Amino acid sequence: MTRRSDNPADPFKKALAEATKAMADDAELSVAYTVDPPGIANDTVRLPQVSRRMTRDEVMLARGTADAYALRLRFHDAVTHNRYAPEGQMARELYEAMETARCEAIGARAMPGTAGNIDARIAEDAARKGYGQITEAENAPLASAAGYLIRHLATGRALPPDAANVMELWRDFMERQAGDTLSNLQEVLDDQTAFARMARKVIEDLGYGDQLGEDPDQQDDQQDQDSEEEDQDEDQPQEDGGDQDDSDQVEDTREDEDSQPDDSEAAVSVDDMEDMDMSDEAEMADGEPPIEPPAPPPHSEADPNYKVFCADFDEEIRAEDLAEPAELERLRAYLDQQLEPLKGAVGRLANKLQRRLQAQQNRSWLFDLEEGILDAGRLARVVANPTTPLSFKQEKDTEFKDTVVTLLLDNSGSMRGRPISIAAICADVLARTLERCDVKVEILGFTTRAWKGGLSREKWLAEGREQTPGRLNDLRHIIYKSADAPWRRARPNLGLMMKEGLLKENIDGEALEWAHRRMVMRPEARKILMVISDGAPVDDSTLSVNSASYLEKHLRDVIAMVEKRRQVELIAIGIGHYVTRYYERAVTITDVEQLAVAMTEQLAALFDKDPRARARVMGINKVRRAV
Repeated sequence: MTRRSDNPADPFKKALAEATKAMADDAELSVAYTVDPPGIANDTVRLPQVSRRMTRDEVMLARGTADAYALRLRFHDAVTHNRYAPEGQMARELYEAMETARCEAIGARAMPGTAGNIDARIAEDAARKGYGQITEAENAPLASAAGYLIRHLATGRALPPDAANVMELWRDFMERQAGDTLSNLQEVLDDQTAFARMARKVIEDLGYGDQLGEDPDQQDDQQDQDSEEEDQDEDQPQEDGGDQDDSDQVEDTREDEDSQPDDSEAAVSVDDMEDMDMSDEAEMADGEPPIEPPAPPPHSEADPNYKVFCADFDEEIRAEDLAEPAELERLRAYLDQQLEPLKGAVGRLANKLQRRLQAQQNRSWLFDLEEGILDAGRLARVVANPTTPLSFKQEKDTEFKDTVVTLLLDNSGSMRGRPISIAAICADVLARTLERCDVKVEILGFTTRAWKGGLSREKWLAEGREQTPGRLNDLRHIIYKSADAPWRRARPNLGLMMKEGLLKENIDGEALEWAHRRMVMRPEARKILMVISDGAPVDDSTLSVNSASYLEKHLRDVIAMVEKRRQVELIAIGIGHYVTRYYERAVTITDVEQLAVAMTEQLAALFDKDPRARARVMGINKVRRAV
C-alpha cells in the first residue's frame, strides 16, 4: 500500500514535473524543486520551491518557470545557437535575450495556456530587479528590453507593467534603428537559423556590430570556394614532365640571377657595415651601455597577464569625500526610515551573535600547572598534606581577540533598491556588534566611476582603439569605514549607498585584490574577508573589446591566490547568484531578506570553537559540489 504524502504541495509538484517533461518532449528529464536559483544543468531543471501553503504567487511562478525552460528545451538547438553567437558581452546578452523570447513566443502561439504562466514569471523577475522604478533608458538593461520587444511583437500580448516600463524606455530607439529588420520577425520565428541571422542584424543595427565577430555564413562560403579551387587544381591535367622541369630550371636560374647583388652594391654594403661597427665601438668606448628601464609591475599579483588600459582615472576614496556632511546625514536618515521594519529582526540576530561571541570571551583557566599564578583554591590540600606540591594556574587566551573583519560590498547597479539597503544596514549592525566584542571591522564598497567606460574609454578611442586593451573603465573603491575608525564616526557614511547615481558597474577581481592587500597590511593575527555580491563581474566597456570571460577569469585567479596564501579567511554570500562556483566557502541566498541571517551565521561559525559546528555552516557548498 502506497503511503500518502503529508505535504499538500506534492501532488502539484508531481503534476507540474510530468507536464514539464511532456512539453519539453523529454521523458528522461529530471525536475527538482529547490531554494537555489532556477536553471538548467545536466538534463535537470531546477524550479522554485513551492511551500505547503501553495500561494497563488508560488504556483504561478513555478508554472511560468517550468514552461519557459520546457519551451527552451523543445525549440532551441544549442549547436545552431553557438554557431551564430557573438563574441562581445553586450552583443551576446542581446542575442541570448532574443533567442529566449523566440522560444517562449513559439510556445505561446502553439499553447496559449503557457503565455499567462510565463507572464507571471516575467512579472516576478522584473519586480525583483526593480524595473518599475527605472525612469531613464541608460539605467535600463537594453538586452532585457530587446527580449521583451521580440516577445511583444511575436505574440501581440501586453507585458507586465514593470517589464513594459523597461521596453518602452528603449522602444523608440530600437524601432528607429532596427525597425526594418524586425519587420521580418514573423517569417523567421520558427526557423532558428534564420532568426539567428536576423538577431545578428538587429545587434548590428543597434550599434554593437563590432562585437559580432566573424560571420559564420561567410566563412562557409569561403571554405566552399577554397574546396572548389582545390578540386579544380586536382582535376587539371599536368603537362609533359620534361617541359615542366625545363621551366622550373629557367625560373630557378632567373631567381638566382635576381638574388645575386651587383658588385658596386656589395662594396657599398661592406663599407656601410664597417662604418656602423666603428660607430658602435666609439659609442661603447665613450661610456657604459644604456640601461633599459625596468618593466612596469603587473596590475595583478594573481594574474601577471591581466591588463589595464589606463589606471590614471581610478580612485580609492573615503565615503565622506563623495558627499557633503549634510547630504550624508540626510541619506542616512532615509536609510533608517526605509528599513525601520527590518531593524528589529536584524538587531535580534546581532544580539544573538554578540552573546555567542561574549560567551567565548568569558575567562577560562588552565589548572594544575607547575608555574603561573598561585591557585589559592587548592591551598587547603597543601595545608592538609605539606608534601603536596603547590598548584598554579594560567588564564587562557580567547581565539579571536586579535581579529579584523572586512565586509566588501558590491555597489553595482544590479544591487539598486532593497538589496543595497539591506546590505548597508546589515553591515552597520554587524560593525557595531563586533566592535562591542573587541573585533575590528572594515567596510568597503566597489563600483566604477562611470557607465560604458568613462575617461579610460575616451582615451582608448582617442589613441586608436588598441586591440584587447584589458580593463577599460575607471574604478571607484570606496572606504565606508576603516578598521581603526569607531563605528559612531563612520555611521553616516553608509547612507552614501542610497545616493542616486553611485551604483554602476562591478569589477570584482580587482576589488577583491584591493581588499586583500589592505587586510594583509593589518597587524591583527586573524583576518576575515566577507564578500557580498549579487552577480558575476560585468563591465560592458571591458567585455565589449576583450573575451567574454575576461573579468570572470581574473576573479577566479584572485580567489585562488587568496585561498592559496591563507593569510586571509575568505567567505562569500551571493544574493540570487550561485557564488559557490567561485568561492570555496560560500552560501547563496535567494531573497535579500535572508542576508542578515546569512551574515551573522557565517561570522558566528568562524568564531565557533566546535569544528563540527563550523563544518555545518561553512561546509555546505563542499557537500553540494561533491554531489
